Amino acid sequence: MTITVDGTAVVNSVADAEGYIARVCFKTGPPESTGVELEWTVHHRDDPARPLDISALRAALGPHAPLSIDRDSPAAPLPGGSPVTVEPGGQVEISTPPAASPATLYQRVEADIAALQGLLARHGLVLGRNGIDPHRPPAIVVQTPRYAAMTHAFQPYRPYGDAMMRSTAGLQVCVDAGVDPTERWRALHTLGPALLAAFATSRRHAGHDTGWASARMRAWLRLDPRRTAPVYAQGGSVTADAWVRYAMSAPLLCVRRDGDRWKAPPDSTFADWIGGALDTPPTHDDLSYHLTTLFPPVRPRGYLEVRYLDTQPPGEWIAPVAVVMSLLSSSDTIAEAERRAAPAIDRWEAAARHGTADPAIADAARGLLALALENLPVDTPGQASDLIRRRLDSARGTAGETA
Repeated sequence: MTITVDGTAVVNSVADAEGYIARVCFKTGPPESTGVELEWTVHHRDDPARPLDISALRAALGPHAPLSIDRDSPAAPLPGGSPVTVEPGGQVEISTPPAASPATLYQRVEADIAALQGLLARHGLVLGRNGIDPHRPPAIVVQTPRYAAMTHAFQPYRPYGDAMMRSTAGLQVCVDAGVDPTERWRALHTLGPALLAAFATSRRHAGHDTGWASARMRAWLRLDPRRTAPVYAQGGSVTADAWVRYAMSAPLLCVRRDGDRWKAPPDSTFADWIGGALDTPPTHDDLSYHLTTLFPPVRPRGYLEVRYLDTQPPGEWIAPVAVVMSLLSSSDTIAEAERRAAPAIDRWEAAARHGTADPAIADAARGLLALALENLPVDTPGQASDLIRRRLDSARGTAGETA
């Protein structure tokens, strides 16, 4: 049937929903642009372990504060075009407009990071350096109906749900789906564990050594797999059909209503909603919103969103972004990257726990970083290649120590 573009139209059947998901989540075409979403924990400069006061963050962001913390804010984007959002634990995130080249992306993002740092500095605040808060335990800083519903849904997974919502910070790379989105989507899953390990930055949390290279990813791995697991079809392949089935079978996280109570009926799926599980039928807007409550390591949103990377220390975000761009630069490079990543394929937990201390994962990481250096776009900032070489040397050293 024809899929309507009217978001207020009712989803009449499961087939209607499945067609809509396939249409909006996989937009094919030449891969031309890349964007990033950068998230950081925020700390008091004089005492990074001191709890964050939302009033200080609101004052620091001023006209850039999102509506979630200031209903009267104009929510103006930063000078480079990035809007600012604030997560439940006070983490700050910027989402950059996509760019056609690494150099353009780097200039835009660095300008917005500098602007954000300047705003925070005037109020004694600084951005964190890690994928999880190394100083403080999870604490509620921002509460919205969505976040309250998430807290309720993640109660069976405590303390990991609390940590994920209020202590973690990730770096997301957003790439065009390409002419054949299956190729890029499959590749991003295949490369994931090795790249997660290579760029892990979240060993310490709340003052303690967690024993995990990426405690941020540990939190995600401990949540409901119906919402966070990689999207594999039967037999291990990654396909658009697999994503449609994943989205339709995942439980509802929340249902938007007037007022503050957005809790969803326990274990109800969107297919159940279509079948009458709630008092009112769902619309296409509701379906689009449901898709934002699914958090697999790679998520299709028209473009492909890479979600498995830890946030990086200041100035270093360009390295993993450049690696992803390089490894996706051609079908031949993708094929070689998948070959080199094979020792680590699907080893998400081992990569999060051991990082490049695992010899097989270290071997895959070294191979991918070396291949990325060979295929960097010509206008990649020099900082990126230097940082990638440093990560490559680190992976070599770690493997040598564990051999």
